[in-house]
Amino acid sequence: MAVRSLDELTVEHISSTGLPANEAERLHGELTAILRKQGNSGPAAWKFLSRRLLNPDLPFAFHQMIYYGCYKEFGSATPPAWIPELEDAVLTNIGRVLERHGKAFLGPRYRDPISNFSDFQEFSVTNPEVYWKLVFEEMRIFFYEPPSQIVREHTSYPGGQWLPGATINAAANCLHADDKKSPNDVVIIWKDEESDSLPVQKMTLKELQAEVWMVAHAIDALGLTKGSSIAIDMPMTVTAVIIYLAIVLAGYVVVSIADSFAPTEIATRLIISKAQAIFTQDYIIRAKKELPLYRKVVDANAPLAVVIATSGSTIKSSLRAGDVSWHDFLGRAKHCKDNEYSAVKKSIDAFSNILFSSGTTGEPKAIPWTHATPLKAAADAWSHMDIRKGDVVAWPTNLGWMMGPWLVYATLLNGSAMALYNGSPLGLGFAKFVQDAKVTMLGVVPSIARSWKNTNCTADLDWSNIRCFSSSGEASSVDEYLWLMGRAHYKPVIEYCGGTEIGGGFATGSLLQPQALAAFSTPAMGCTLFILDSNGIPLPQSKPGIGELALHPKMFGASTTLLNADHYAVYFEGMPLWRETPLRRHGDEFERTVNGYYRAHGRADDTMNLGGIKVSSVEIERICNGVDEEILETAAIGVPPAGGGPEQLFVAVVFKVENSSEESLDRLKVSFNSALQKKLNPLFRVSVVVAVPSLPRTASNKVMRRVLRQQFLKRSKF
Repeated sequence: MAVRSLDELTVEHISSTGLPANEAERLHGELTAILRKQGNSGPAAWKFLSRRLLNPDLPFAFHQMIYYGCYKEFGSATPPAWIPELEDAVLTNIGRVLERHGKAFLGPRYRDPISNFSDFQEFSVTNPEVYWKLVFEEMRIFFYEPPSQIVREHTSYPGGQWLPGATINAAANCLHADDKKSPNDVVIIWKDEESDSLPVQKMTLKELQAEVWMVAHAIDALGLTKGSSIAIDMPMTVTAVIIYLAIVLAGYVVVSIADSFAPTEIATRLIISKAQAIFTQDYIIRAKKELPLYRKVVDANAPLAVVIATSGSTIKSSLRAGDVSWHDFLGRAKHCKDNEYSAVKKSIDAFSNILFSSGTTGEPKAIPWTHATPLKAAADAWSHMDIRKGDVVAWPTNLGWMMGPWLVYATLLNGSAMALYNGSPLGLGFAKFVQDAKVTMLGVVPSIARSWKNTNCTADLDWSNIRCFSSSGEASSVDEYLWLMGRAHYKPVIEYCGGTEIGGGFATGSLLQPQALAAFSTPAMGCTLFILDSNGIPLPQSKPGIGELALHPKMFGASTTLLNADHYAVYFEGMPLWRETPLRRHGDEFERTVNGYYRAHGRADDTMNLGGIKVSSVEIERICNGVDEEILETAAIGVPPAGGGPEQLFVAVVFKVENSSEESLDRLKVSFNSALQKKLNPLFRVSVVVAVPSLPRTASNKVMRRVLRQQFLKRSKF
């Protein structure tokens, strides 16, 4: 579509987007009237047009015509797609705090929450004692033993020791009633895919408490070592959330396993975490198909399994000796029904959850979340997504990935409700659930938004309750998120980039700043970002540039240990110093634009992001190398599409005897996909297989995947 300035548009141009002539004429008249008052380009014009002219019923081609026409002369700057209003900004969580304390925190320079948001972000970095004490008070966090201070220097922690001396229980904080959440407040709203015709179901805080207490008593009756690890391998249902909270409440440690994993991947995680038991389902229903889950757990040689019947009360699978049904498991604690469970007090540094993130060694890094990490997740939600009492938050995810636990804490610690849909989020069922549950904050990954856009499954639905979207997991594209914003009358998308080892985000957006498509507007509260040049030297903070991202280590909630790797070696070894402090490695390539936004450009190391799942090249190559005896070696590279969006998996193949026929490469592509989906993850898919005579290597014989990535970027045609 040719881009034309808005004052050049005619009725015929508008009609070409698929609108009837009379409707095109009406819109042209409205557009002309708006341009006379607001001008025909720039943020002010777009702000007015997006709110007064555009609506979800108009063809997306017309939305594109207006957006691109409005910013035709914007040059290399990143144009805002949403601009805050001061009357709304002062009602946000941060806005209310700044209206009360802005002058005390920032002095006479304080004007209003929008003008001084960046100053407050800097304040959160330079005054952690004040900022984090304030946030904990706002979220009503209670400690059994309060910390002696917020953070103190410590030789074992490059970023300092946080909340020394504190005792707490993260799950108890979720279940505690206070002035932000009363016993009768709805805290979970859900629906099953198989029951789409039925109304949404709801659970109050009081009901959640009773369910969690019952399960916690039953876990104790299993006779496991107190404080040991217990795995969860099941979809993110209401039952899964209850189990998660009960494990943490009772002083055990959750081991997060995604329900899509193959038995070998399940086994790896169970062994690393030394899990003593596992909660699972007999099977999963997706698109009316039964996918075995308990069978995979058995094939993984899992320890004691508690098995939930997917539908009804009868488990269809035959259980191993020693395994127990959910019904019998709860029966062990029937004498404790309605008895409150006394939460186990834990040190702030005690583990609450073990999650996994792929490293570059082929074995997933086991990253413990402490009882402090949930506070970081919830604080991000409070400050950046503005989650608060009365909100309903939906984010299709799984407890096997960090956004599952994030959703639990982001909602319950902020007095809001989580909305859970047990089924595929890609179609009409989930889209209608968003409407019926009256979701106010909708989290997505770009591939989900792409599916909605391609199928137009949101047509005729009312998403007007949404105050904002949020996005994580993959690189997003401008057009897909322009479409997404348009479904809710141009509510903003808060981009959110972080990691399992961060416990949340380091780069994100805010409802107090203009938001650009597929871009971050700010470092997260309490975080400082550095972009390293080709020599590893941090670029000036205010200058545009592109390079590998590094983080200042003084960052609340970030990991301090790994179960199966040297934490210092992984995150700090070889990193440059900033004022005598080693920076923390992250590994993404980031760009700071000329007008201060940030854009992510994928992994700078040998790890890629496929469908929101980080995976190392080595893991993929290990499987691909064994597919065919004609293969000498392979290199797996994540390549972002030219138009933006999630990485595509390219595999470069070196044959023992040169063979680059199209038939051979097509055959290999099928074999690679079959092996990866069976042995690693059923969601992974190879997009392109290319034969190369040899792999580029350094003098020390390391494969230079960055060189291959650049070559693929030049030749790929998306």
